[in-house]
Amino acid sequence: MTFKPSEALRFLGGLAAAVIVLGLVALRVTSCAPTPAPVPRAIPIVSVPPPPPPEPPQPPAKASSICATGPEDAARANAASLDTLVWAPFGRAETGWRSYAPLIARELRTGCEPQTPGFAAALAAWQEVQRLPADGAMSPPVFDRLKGVIQTRRPFVQLTAQGLCPNPPADGALAAATPAEGYAGKAILLRPGALAAYRRMAAAARAEDPRIAADPRNLTIFSGYRSPAFDAARCVRERNCNGLARATCSSHRTGLAMDVYVGQAPGFGPDSSADLNRHFMSLTPTYHWLVANADRFGFVPYPYEPWHWEWTGEPP
Repeated sequence: MTFKPSEALRFLGGLAAAVIVLGLVALRVTSCAPTPAPVPRAIPIVSVPPPPPPEPPQPPAKASSICATGPEDAARANAASLDTLVWAPFGRAETGWRSYAPLIARELRTGCEPQTPGFAAALAAWQEVQRLPADGAMSPPVFDRLKGVIQTRRPFVQLTAQGLCPNPPADGALAAATPAEGYAGKAILLRPGALAAYRRMAAAARAEDPRIAADPRNLTIFSGYRSPAFDAARCVRERNCNGLARATCSSHRTGLAMDVYVGQAPGFGPDSSADLNRHFMSLTPTYHWLVANADRFGFVPYPYEPWHWEWTGEPP
């Protein structure tokens, strides 16, 4: 059997056309097939530390300028005496006046640090109003005048200055704080009005300063109402009365005074009157907030004890 050349060419052409058709079909099928899903890979977990707390805002240029302006000799004297002044403003020997600086600055209506010329200028202006030598330097006589102004805002002090000691509240006239309001769950009694004002103040402090809210101990109460009999027993037991620590007539008998936690130096209790502890307390955010804001809620301080505050909303 013989093949003609024309027949061979037709056969090869048909074969080539078939190959092309099959290739196009295969290409269409593969192009329409679904794309395989990617194989998931585990995402490594990286431990990222929380961002550091923001830096405190720097004082405005105007405030810095104000604090740098004033009697420089007085500023140097104040800076030197701030931690070295030997005196007894409350009848007990102390060194330095740093623990009183926030209260003094509040009284002088200045935000300047006590060692700055601006603080000295504010003190000089206050001295002039008080008809004292307006040199801008802190001294025991100047502090005595400041202390008198601050102390006489306490209705209890106004009474005792007249030789009077207020009677304690009648039975049933006190309200109990919650365990969370007492330091370490301590049972605390206060007059209802004082307790309500305390709650408003504590809530505002925690809302306005996250540093206060961060420590649940801050502003908890470790001493409220104390009966005269209770204080008398402590006087006998500790052989210490009518001094800084104990008194026959204590403001705590009124149900209007409270001792609140504002911090404590390492190794000291929250009511230690050691110089180092009181200096430490004077720098805490809780104490600074109280100095600046407690009067909004009717509370006034006892300057010697950063933790002691009294409500003035009703007579003792």
